[in-house]
Amino acid sequence: MADETPSPAQTDESGISSQPETARSSGPESPRPAKNGISKRHKALVILLIVTIVGGWFGLRWWIRSQTHIETDNAFIEARTVPVSFKVAGTVKRVLVEDNQFVKQGNLLAELDASDYRVEVAKAEAGVGVAKNETGGDYLKAEGARATVQLAKAKFDQAVLDLQRGEALFKREVLPREQLDRLKTAKRVADSQLREAQEALKRFLAEAGLAAKGGNKAKILQRRAQLEEARLQLSYTRVVAPRDGYITKKSIEPGINVQAGQLLMALVPLKDAWITANYKESQLTYIRTGQPVEFTVDAYPGRTFTGKVDSIMAGTGAAFSLLPPENATGNYVKVVQRVPVKIVIDSKSDPEHLLRVGMSVIPTVMVGRTAKDVLRDLNPFK
Repeated sequence: MADETPSPAQTDESGISSQPETARSSGPESPRPAKNGISKRHKALVILLIVTIVGGWFGLRWWIRSQTHIETDNAFIEARTVPVSFKVAGTVKRVLVEDNQFVKQGNLLAELDASDYRVEVAKAEAGVGVAKNETGGDYLKAEGARATVQLAKAKFDQAVLDLQRGEALFKREVLPREQLDRLKTAKRVADSQLREAQEALKRFLAEAGLAAKGGNKAKILQRRAQLEEARLQLSYTRVVAPRDGYITKKSIEPGINVQAGQLLMALVPLKDAWITANYKESQLTYIRTGQPVEFTVDAYPGRTFTGKVDSIMAGTGAAFSLLPPENATGNYVKVVQRVPVKIVIDSKSDPEHLLRVGMSVIPTVMVGRTAKDVLRDLNPFK
């Protein structure tokens, strides 16, 4: 039909559509809605909100864990080092161990040339025999001294009788005073001779070892003590492992002359190793003896070892240093101090003795607090 309404857009002969001028001049174009009805700005806000919530959740969990699992990276493995040395001087004859070798208690480590010490033992044994012979002669001297005492006693008794008779005769004026004086002198002489003989007997008894109770043979005991000393010196020419451990710092070889007490090697009993963890003083609030500990070692990533808190040092590390700080000088600057905590290692977690002295570890002490306890401490109205 001729009066039919024209379409909003008409296409010319070239195929390009033409729109009315009014549509082109309309106001600014409004934002186009997304296919699901949510704009990009709303999407970004939702994602940001989710990330904030998730990050806050994990941050809260991390903070709570830091309050219930006390951790530090300032910790090292330590163990007692047992120095090994000879108690006597001599020339090293044999060395039976090498560096880093594991030895058991009682294993022979090194030996000295014991020829000189065997000679000393032989001399001491001979001295015991000589002492026995000398003691036999002293017994004879003591018996002779006893006989001398008996003789002096008899003379003294006779002198006493003679004096008594002389005094009786002098009273009857039968005996002159001169003879009476001689009888008194004879009694005093006999008394002195008796005392002299008794002292000689005591001396001979002492030399024979018969003066003390039990009849101890002094000389024989002395020589036997010397023999035991010589045998001990001989036994000191062999040094054995005082306990199980690993040999380290070996510094001797056969043929070297060593002195008594000279360090030969060191023995490290790794079975009794422990961890010294230097915690900040602010981390010690809830650490107690006996709490379980888990720790990792830089040398063995991915492996976890266990232990427990053994003790807490009586002071900070700075307080027991060579030059402790003097805070009364007026130039005080507060520094967070560290307190050494001793952690014993569970032997079952390291049956292969992989841990070595000086290794860096990261111990974590489980103090036994829960998330509820941590959050309760945040309540200002508790």
